[in-house]
Amino acid sequence: MSEPNNVFQHKGQHKKPGSLSLLTTQVTQWKRLTKLIQPLLPQPEQWQVACYQHGVLIITGENQAMISQLSYLQKHYITQLVQLEGLQDLRKLQVRLRNKVTVSAEPVSTTKALSSETRAQLRSAAEFVNDPKLSQALVRLASIKK
Repeated sequence: MSEPNNVFQHKGQHKKPGSLSLLTTQVTQWKRLTKLIQPLLPQPEQWQVACYQHGVLIITGENQAMISQLSYLQKHYITQLVQLEGLQDLRKLQVRLRNKVTVSAEPVSTTKALSSETRAQLRSAAEFVNDPKLSQALVRLASIKK
């Protein structure tokens, strides 16, 4: 198999495989590719390039219907994408489902205050446990107040 084509790499620029600078460069290149291909792909979807090596472009999306459409019509989209700079050797699209990322405005607290009844049960259980470390842990847990 041929070497992966690094689309945006300048001539004479060689980096060690697995190095942080190489990975950072690849991610930057994939972000640029994402901006280039986004207008040509089915809308309304926020496509992201996950990888581009050996003529295979891996794209992710959040909408299963759009992913199916792109997969079904990939030959049509490949003919459009190969006209872009750096994608001349594109021969295959792989489309994957990406989990939706939700960002909340408020921080979510995962800890809840224990009721006085629960604290009493934890202290009682700590008295019956033979393991001293576990007993201490139960007492500490019972003493936590929000």
